[in-house]
Amino acid sequence: MTAVQGTTVDIPTEDGTADAYLSHPVDGGPHPAVLLYMDAFGPRPRLNAMADRLAEAGHTVLVPNVFYRHGRAPVVELPEFIDVSSRPALFERLGPIMQSLTPDQAMADAGAYLRWLADCPAAADGPVALTGYCMGAGLALRTAGTYPERVAAAAGFHGGRLASDSPDSPHLVAEHITAELYFGHADEDPSLPPEQIQRLEDALTAAGVRHRCEVYSGAHHGFTQADTSTYHREGDERHWAALLDLLKRTF
Repeated sequence: MTAVQGTTVDIPTEDGTADAYLSHPVDGGPHPAVLLYMDAFGPRPRLNAMADRLAEAGHTVLVPNVFYRHGRAPVVELPEFIDVSSRPALFERLGPIMQSLTPDQAMADAGAYLRWLADCPAAADGPVALTGYCMGAGLALRTAGTYPERVAAAAGFHGGRLASDSPDSPHLVAEHITAELYFGHADEDPSLPPEQIQRLEDALTAAGVRHRCEVYSGAHHGFTQADTSTYHREGDERHWAALLDLLKRTF
């Protein structure tokens, strides 16, 4: 197993400083970079462990706190295990924070994250890969379309509202994407109903984007997050196989 090092770093942005977790192999050499977009609960031990697993596979991984405008992570206090009973109070606080992050702000921040990785000694030269979870899946999709020259591959898992009727829905960037994409959808996810799954598929196909979209049977929104009650071990293992396969093809 590759030894990895994880540290907290600060990334300058147009609106301040984003705190982030950086993980990479300790062998001293630069490695292909992966930008990991958080779910709504934000940077925490579970996401750090996921970054470490990708680093063990030979990557330099950056997990930014996309809610940095509201403070350093954790922006809200989180229990060690997020169960059904704790969700209402958490989302009462997190909901307004999520809604306050506009697409323009998120993509300006994405540019800052990508520039930081380009200058990071632990990251290899060239395009990066993206992976995102829940709200992070939409950020990954949007980043792939906003910075096509910087993104070689992007994955999203249990993403919500990826192809809504909104005039700024993430799927509308499809025509600009040059990266290969993979999406693992939860089949029991009210935030991404079948009509949105089909709309995303149609948009990517019409744009000629190399992609694969799969629906994970029995999985709920958040199925990759082992510190929550929606964790689905089979879906999580499938997610890792698909993600690592995508990265292997990319790098």
